[in-house]
Amino acid sequence: TVLNVPSPCRPQVTVLYFARSAELAGLRSESVCVPQRITSLQLWEEIVKIHPSAECIRISIVLAVPKSSFMLSTSVLKLKGYERKKKK
Repeated sequence: TVLNVPSPCRPQVTVLYFARSAELAGLRSESVCVPQRITSLQLWEEIVKIHPSAECIRISIVLAVPKSSFMLSTSVLKLKGYERKKKK
């Protein structure tokens, strides 16, 4: 699962589903609204609220932000929008 945070940040992440998670969700990606401060565990719980069948893969889930990945935990994720360069 890969996360992309749009900018400006009304906290919403794009969740990309791969392999079994895509089968369970029935789609490859979706946008999920989240609080500004959220842990990976809380994010996973939000995903499971939307797709309860995904609970069965909890022990094997890995969340990723571009250039990093992490297991479920209670540490707060640093959600930042990706700014686009303005053309002159």
